[in-house]
Amino acid sequence: MPAIWTRPLTVEILHDRHVGTAGAHLGLEFLDIGDDFIRARVPVDHRTRQPYGILHGGVSVVLAETLGSCGAAHTAPPGCRVVGLDINANHIRAVSDGWVTGIARPVHIGRSTQVWAIELNDDQGRLTCVSRITMAVLAAPG
Repeated sequence: MPAIWTRPLTVEILHDRHVGTAGAHLGLEFLDIGDDFIRARVPVDHRTRQPYGILHGGVSVVLAETLGSCGAAHTAPPGCRVVGLDINANHIRAVSDGWVTGIARPVHIGRSTQVWAIELNDDQGRLTCVSRITMAVLAAPG
C-alpha cells in the first residue's frame, strides 16, 4: 500500500513546526511516521498532571488533536489547509507516571472533510484514551 502523504513528512519536519506551541510546552515528542500513521507521546509529569496526580484529560486531547491535525495537514491536496471541526475523547484509564503514546490513523480522507482515529496507550501498552477528530479541508487563503 502506498503512503497516504501528499507532501514531505518526517519526524524532524513535525518537530520543527511545533517549536513554541502548546504541545512543545507540554513535552510532546514525535516518534514515528508510517505509510498511514503518525505516532507521538507526552510525559506524565508536573506539566501534564491534574491535581489528583494523573494525566490531565486535556493533555490527552492536545496529543490527539496534534496527531490528527498533522495527519490531515499532510494528506490534504496541495493548495489546501485543514482546520478542526470536532474532537471527542473517551478517557479509559488513568496514568500517573511515565509516558502516554498516541497513534493516529485516517478513518476517512475526503475532498472536504477528514476523520482521524487516535488511540493513546500507557507504557504497558494499556489503552488510556480513544479520540476521533473531524477536520475540514479548505482552500488556502490567498
